[in-house]
Amino acid sequence: MSTVSERKPKPVQPSRYDIAALKNDLDGIALIDEAQVVRKRSRDFFWYSPVLNQLLADKSADIIAAPRDEDEVIRIAAACARRRIPLTVRAAGTGNYGQAVPLQGGVLLDITGLTGIEWQKPGVVRTAAGSRMLDVDIAMRDTGYEQRMHPSTKRSATVGGFVAGGSGGVGSVTYGGLREPGNILAARIVTVEEEPRVIELRDDAAQKVNRAYGTTGIITALEMPLAPAWPWIDVIVAFDSYMDAFETGYEVALADGIVKKLVTPISSRITPCFGALKAHCPEGQSILICMIAEGSLGPFKAIIGKRGTVTYEAPSEEGPGTVPLYEYTWNHTTLQWLKSDRSITYLQCLFPHDRLVESARETIAAFGDELLPHHEFIRFGGRVTASALPILRYSTPERLNEVMALHEAAGVFIANPHVVSLEEGSRHKRADADQLGFKREVDPRGLLNPGKMTSFVADPTD
Repeated sequence: MSTVSERKPKPVQPSRYDIAALKNDLDGIALIDEAQVVRKRSRDFFWYSPVLNQLLADKSADIIAAPRDEDEVIRIAAACARRRIPLTVRAAGTGNYGQAVPLQGGVLLDITGLTGIEWQKPGVVRTAAGSRMLDVDIAMRDTGYEQRMHPSTKRSATVGGFVAGGSGGVGSVTYGGLREPGNILAARIVTVEEEPRVIELRDDAAQKVNRAYGTTGIITALEMPLAPAWPWIDVIVAFDSYMDAFETGYEVALADGIVKKLVTPISSRITPCFGALKAHCPEGQSILICMIAEGSLGPFKAIIGKRGTVTYEAPSEEGPGTVPLYEYTWNHTTLQWLKSDRSITYLQCLFPHDRLVESARETIAAFGDELLPHHEFIRFGGRVTASALPILRYSTPERLNEVMALHEAAGVFIANPHVVSLEEGSRHKRADADQLGFKREVDPRGLLNPGKMTSFVADPTD
């Protein structure tokens, strides 16, 4: 297979900011200024996009600050505000489109030292923003609860990073995305001002920090809803055609009585890159990957019937030395392909719920081998539909934009993963008014992750 190498970064340039003075301000706080380390930590998985790889490969912070608690976050925020130094919050760096890549240098605020569960009660957990999602679930295992949803990067992703940069994931087939009412209960944030404030955002107000790329405050703690921790069974079902897998998966997604966490049809053209799963992916057959509660296996298999063949069935595992089945779904599907072929990229789509099957069939027929499908069944606004992160055989930026435009013309919503700003990511829509207005309140100088919310313009007289 052909490969595309990553763009080599340019030599490090002197900082435009007074980093030496900042270090004095932050005496006692863990700082890293070794250029190679700073540059490496200033990256995420933006190289999934050949467009972003050209745009972001040279971007880097000047220094990393690694606070151990909220008090140190406040000190860092105050120092950056006084010295007009940009501040970009970073957690595990599992994002795919440069959410935490500093476009204007400055401080990279590593929040992974803010860990631990503050409290947990039936249905709710309050946790520090830097807590790893897997660690949170492990800590709650004996209580019978787990997080409602998580990205396919759960084993490294943090709760704060998921809220700031994510939208949904494993579990969204039942609970919808993070934007659905009740999926974020509260967020505690620190403002970036010379005298930072700590603000508690509850209920709908917590959406001001959701998928805002850290532009609307530094998240230090979150209250998140929980779900029953069912004994999950991983299942792979093989089908003769992709649409057989899709339509069966849709029926499973619609079956409210079947307790499920993941329903993912994947094209037979993708499964050859699945390594350890190859034995369960018959040649020429598309598959349906599911996580089903053990008690729902009977009705699940009744829906499968004779349409498909179960090729794998085992309790879900995500411990050391294992690769969870969910790491073959969502945008991990793209990663599985990129391990051997860097020439491809992907799209990010949401299909119309009122003609879901027809729309999926039409897009598959329209693009042939140029676009390799896999879908994720989710709930959106109370209705079952599907998102998709299809693999695209990349040729040129012009063709990439044309493919996205053709999807939109056919009624498929595109969240563009090949741009860096919030507005462009929603195909040239402005950032939500509440987020834009809130940014003026909590980050009046525009120091938080500058360049990611282009609607915001700082006061030039400040």
